[in-house]
Amino acid sequence: VRMSGGISASIATGRLRAEGMGSNDHAVPFLEQDYEALRQECLETGCLFQDPSFLAEPPSLGFKELAPFSAKTRDVEWMRPTELTDDPQFILGGATRTDICQGALGDCWLLAAIASLTLNERLLHRVVPHGQSFQEDYAGIFHFQFWQFGEWVDVVIDDRLPTKNGEIMFVHSAEGNEFWSALLEKAYAKLNGSYEALSGGSTTEGFEDFTGGVSEMYELRKAPRDLYRIIGKALDRGSLLGCSIDVSPLLLWSYWVFIVVLRDMCDSVLLQVDYQGQVERLIRVRNPWGQVEWTGAWSDNSPEWDELDPSEREDLHLKMEDGEFWMSFQEFLRQFSRLEICNLTADALSEDGLSHWNTIKFHGMWRRGSTAGGCRNHPNTFWINPQYKITLLEEDDDPEDEEVACSFLVALMQKDRRRYRKQGQDMHTIGFAIYEYRGCQNVHLKKDFFLTHSSCARSETFVNLREVSNRLRLPPGEYLIVPSTFESGQEADFVLRVFTEKQSETEELDDEISADLEDEVGFPVLSLTTITTMNRTVTTITTMTDGFSMESCRTMVSLMDKDGTARLGLVEFQMLWNKIRKWLVIYREYDMDKSGSMSSYEMRLAVESAGFKLNNRLNQVLVARYAENEAIDFDNFICCLVKLEAMFSKYCTVS
Repeated sequence: VRMSGGISASIATGRLRAEGMGSNDHAVPFLEQDYEALRQECLETGCLFQDPSFLAEPPSLGFKELAPFSAKTRDVEWMRPTELTDDPQFILGGATRTDICQGALGDCWLLAAIASLTLNERLLHRVVPHGQSFQEDYAGIFHFQFWQFGEWVDVVIDDRLPTKNGEIMFVHSAEGNEFWSALLEKAYAKLNGSYEALSGGSTTEGFEDFTGGVSEMYELRKAPRDLYRIIGKALDRGSLLGCSIDVSPLLLWSYWVFIVVLRDMCDSVLLQVDYQGQVERLIRVRNPWGQVEWTGAWSDNSPEWDELDPSEREDLHLKMEDGEFWMSFQEFLRQFSRLEICNLTADALSEDGLSHWNTIKFHGMWRRGSTAGGCRNHPNTFWINPQYKITLLEEDDDPEDEEVACSFLVALMQKDRRRYRKQGQDMHTIGFAIYEYRGCQNVHLKKDFFLTHSSCARSETFVNLREVSNRLRLPPGEYLIVPSTFESGQEADFVLRVFTEKQSETEELDDEISADLEDEVGFPVLSLTTITTMNRTVTTITTMTDGFSMESCRTMVSLMDKDGTARLGLVEFQMLWNKIRKWLVIYREYDMDKSGSMSSYEMRLAVESAGFKLNNRLNQVLVARYAENEAIDFDNFICCLVKLEAMFSKYCTVS
């Protein structure tokens, strides 16, 4: 019943998604909390909102360094902005970088992503909805919207903030009476389980959760030769770009996160100028915190600008605001450590002049024993991972590229792993492999295929980040994407997204549900003596069973009882015995190590050999029901097949 309920819930969720729930314009209420209804209730009762799902108590702060009764959480007091200042403001004079001052939490990755939002008002107000204030109809309740694993969610919070000695502990505004950034951080902490769950991360994680885009990362020490062109195409698509420097005492920079200036902030980001008879490629960068800038070649007022035409210098806005600067692209590659690009999806773009990726996404899961096969280092189980087919239909139309190939981006993201930190868990190490799919039927491919075929592309590495993504180029054709954890048996839910420059087709590969039921006539007649030795024979089959269990016997009687007497006649018993003999042969074949039990992935092959083709979801159900420590003994195997045959027989009779 529990599994059936899960399947029903999955179907209901799929239906809601098809109707637009979770889209950019129709966010899902997080924890089913409706902001407008809760706010109206507070206004009618005259009570300020107190969030029962994220209490103003120590567990909301953290679980280790910020655990209850730890030194850092001692004397913490939760206070509303109206208690901290006489004139609290939600946003004062527009959102700016001075609104984002880091507190006692290692989430500078998140703050850099928030800072990038202040450069784009449209994206900011997608995350920070309009109409919120401490003046008009104030009820102590606020809400923010984030993209989470394929859908937008609306997160409601109360405005009680953790303070020490009257000062906000975490993100705060330099002005002291502006609170949008502190409340945004609280909503994001609620989404991830606690404030401490936000400690440590990548800017791209924040980029994605604020836009619904997909990120890719480039190590600039080994940047691809066409990175300048990749950046240009990303800017044409309205992408967010961030660059960072690994913290080191040898570096002169005070801050480690910078933003490649967004398209709508200036006339140009990438520039090629004629300098001393050669083409010099430049890039425009902004430090979102201000203050520190590049002081080398092509910086503000550097002598390189003197050799350009005065009108050209004026057009390039040399007197830019604090924190913005130009530098040569080669110097950019030397000074910075990595570049992160967040490519926006079509629903996050509003400018007609911007091109965009075509996007397809799948929600999948790795479950121990049924779909968690691990990487190619585990050849016996790799094939049980979920499989997705992509058909690349059109090659790129880049005139500078002579190669006939299709550009696409594969992004694999594991869900909700930050929430498991308080249980001592964290991110799994994940990646994916891609295979040519030429001449294959649209079915879940089995072990033999992967033993005889090598991958044609794969993720650059398996990594323990929330998401691994890679930009790839392959000739038009059909390909198979296999996402996996590095180790087998690790459980998680995931989202697989495929972004293509041109049109493509993608589908999950799964077996169609069917059964090859034998005609139950023409069996040889068995002697009564042979029949009576049945349970003794079964006992010698395997060391894992002492004969059939009572449940198995009841199931077998139910299957073969054609006349409704709850007893088996001689003919019915004869038919059952022949089935068991056939299934015994299959069991022995797939008990590879002759241990007396099958592994869960061997069972999947054995069930198919017995004539039953099942999809991934049903295989998960069978493993959950019949496997004990990922092993299936003969008794459970027979019970499983008997129930499958009964189900298919009933279905065929009804239909």
